[in-house]
Amino acid sequence: MQEDYILITLADDDEDDRLFFTDAFDELKINTVVNTVKNGRELINFLDHPETVLPNIIFLDLNMPILNGIECLKEIKQNERFKDIAIAIYSTSSSEEDVENTFVLGANIYIKKPSNFNDLKKILSDVVTVNWQYHTSGLNKENFLLRL
Repeated sequence: MQEDYILITLADDDEDDRLFFTDAFDELKINTVVNTVKNGRELINFLDHPETVLPNIIFLDLNMPILNGIECLKEIKQNERFKDIAIAIYSTSSSEEDVENTFVLGANIYIKKPSNFNDLKKILSDVVTVNWQYHTSGLNKENFLLRL
C-alpha cells in the first residue's frame, strides 16, 4: 500500500454516480487518487494493463452493462495478482441474494448507495479509513453489509 495516498477505482455505469463519488472524495480530507470506469470490461482491462498501479480499493457496482459486478468480482478473485485489493460492492440493490452472493464470492464489504451527498461522504470516509488487513480477518456476514 502506498504511504502517501490511497488508490481507489470506481466501476459504475451511471455518470451521475461517478461524478458524486469523485466530488465526495474531493471534499474529504483524505489523500486519495480516484479513477473511474464505466463498466466491468473497462475495469478488468484497466487492472490487466501492465502499467496500471493497482488500486487499494475497488468500489464495484453490480448492475453494469458488458460485464456486471458479479462477473467482475469472480474475475478479480481468480487472479492472484489482484489478491490484495479490497473490494467494496457499491450498489442500489440490497437484496439478500446480492449480499449473499458477493459475500460468498469474496467481496470485503457491501454498501448500499446512499441517497444523499453527506451520507455518501460519511460512508466513503469510513470505508477508506478501515484497516482492511484486520477488518477482513474477522469478516462475517453481520459486518459485511455497511448500514448508515
